[in-house]
Amino acid sequence: MYEDTIAAISTSLGEAGIGVVRISGQQATNVLRRVFSCGTGASSSSPLSTIQGGESFFESHKVYYGRIVDPNTGDVVDEALAFCMLAPRSYTREDVVEIHCHGGPVPLQGVLLATLQAGARLAEPGEFTLRAYLNGRIDLAQAEAVADVIRARTERGLDLAMKGLRGQLSGRVRELRQQLLRQLAYLEATIDFAEDDIPEEDVRAPLEDCLSAVGMLLDTADQGIICRQGLRVAIVGRPNVGKSSLLNALLRSDRAIVTPLAGTTRDTLEETANFSGIPVCLMDTAGIAAEPLDPVERLGIERSRRAIEEADLCLMVVDSSTPLQAEDREVALAIRGKPAVVVANKADLAVALSSEQLEGLVSCAPVVWTSVSRAEGLDRLRDAVLQSAISGRAVQSDELLVSNPRHKEILSRALDHLRDALSGHESGLPVDCIATDLRASVDALGEITGETASEDLLETIFSHFCVGK
Repeated sequence: MYEDTIAAISTSLGEAGIGVVRISGQQATNVLRRVFSCGTGASSSSPLSTIQGGESFFESHKVYYGRIVDPNTGDVVDEALAFCMLAPRSYTREDVVEIHCHGGPVPLQGVLLATLQAGARLAEPGEFTLRAYLNGRIDLAQAEAVADVIRARTERGLDLAMKGLRGQLSGRVRELRQQLLRQLAYLEATIDFAEDDIPEEDVRAPLEDCLSAVGMLLDTADQGIICRQGLRVAIVGRPNVGKSSLLNALLRSDRAIVTPLAGTTRDTLEETANFSGIPVCLMDTAGIAAEPLDPVERLGIERSRRAIEEADLCLMVVDSSTPLQAEDREVALAIRGKPAVVVANKADLAVALSSEQLEGLVSCAPVVWTSVSRAEGLDRLRDAVLQSAISGRAVQSDELLVSNPRHKEILSRALDHLRDALSGHESGLPVDCIATDLRASVDALGEITGETASEDLLETIFSHFCVGK
């Protein structure tokens, strides 16, 4: 399969100044030769190329101007620039050709169709990056970082992805894996050559060092995943407490309809804001009433409850100018067990609630006083959201964060196996039992960088990539 020459559109479909069709494989330049005519004339030969053996030859890392033609009819499809990057100096370490044409859907599809008619196969999702991994240009963690770079929604997310692409996590994981492999080699030697006089080594101290290092990486995972994926925050409360107004204020945009009438919001509304580099998906919800009579209102409340279940954190909005009502306690009950922040809104009016009342409304939830109409307290609220999400843990800008849920799960498994190995060593278990746990930890770490990745794992990871990357 991977001996085929593949082609795909590598830019988004839509109107744009340019679009890119990428080709990779042993026949990439031959495909280009069949569809590309150098020069300005429709029937011109190739004045910008040299001739070797009677065929046009494209030099590596040179740019050629010409036209893409249908290989069957010779009809001109589009004007284009062709970039040739011969192996191994390319993204995939295969021969790679990029055709830069006009960025409309029709010319892009026409150029792609011409390459397929000339012998290329349509690429699978992520197949270019998969080939880069299989050919040793990048490891598996770096390949996943490629997708994170594309999907980054904030500068913080992009910074994390670029660190992964540069191999910072891969390098640290390889160091730990090599340390464990050295201890595993010693243990297996004592098993295989039990009759020989093998010098005794301290196994406990190196394993404890690795256990501590893996634990430190794992401790960063929750915050790293938040920085990468963002937070889902549900804005909840009884009707007419200012939920939609709060959404608009946090977005700095009139996204939600706001009226003095209770129950204006009947459905959930989602928009993403940037909170200090973390993408936060804000979900405005219908007000939760104790006894809804309107069938539409009941449907809205059901969706509000689903939004609470899906949220990472809830903003419970209360009207601080009125006493607590039954609906407020109903909302507090609905978000029980979820991380939350209580938002005491309308603080510019006469206050009817005390801090003690609000602090006891939702267990362990901080209280932030706001006046959305005067844009007061919003910065404090953003800080409270982030503090609740990251448990108050400050992270240095150069600190290595684990930001992929797959990596978190693998590190957790590796940590468990290391603990079992240490426990077995301290309990005096046979060496082969300790070696088994150590081998499992080594194999787990190898899943991050790809040394021990299965075909099923690779297929799962790269199937989530876009076609053309």
